[in-house]
Amino acid sequence: MRAPSTDRRPQPPGSFERFASGTARWSGHAIAFSASVGLVIGWAALGPVFHFSDTWQLVINTATTVLTFLMVFVIQNTINRDSLAIHAKLDELIRATEEANNALMHAEQLSEASIESILRRERERVDE
Repeated sequence: MRAPSTDRRPQPPGSFERFASGTARWSGHAIAFSASVGLVIGWAALGPVFHFSDTWQLVINTATTVLTFLMVFVIQNTINRDSLAIHAKLDELIRATEEANNALMHAEQLSEASIESILRRERERVDE
């Protein structure tokens, strides 16, 4: 049995991390998609009322552009944290497995060509 880790206690997520996770989770839900479709249908239905004016078009263009711009940062934050967590878990599994190749522990920091070379070697080992 291994000794307990001496690492500091994990820090709870900050307010932006909680916001980003919640927003990413909500925006990926079917209800959010349905609400978005409803908004677009409502906007399109109002076209004749506003005589398909430039302002009518500008409303949807501006809203979608601003939301897309902001969501890029929210989604990227969530992806970054998920990726870090996965790497930490995989590194721990590699450390804990005697037969594992410790050179793979930080493979995400290698070039794409180096990673492909490692994958080829691992496939050849499996095929032997």
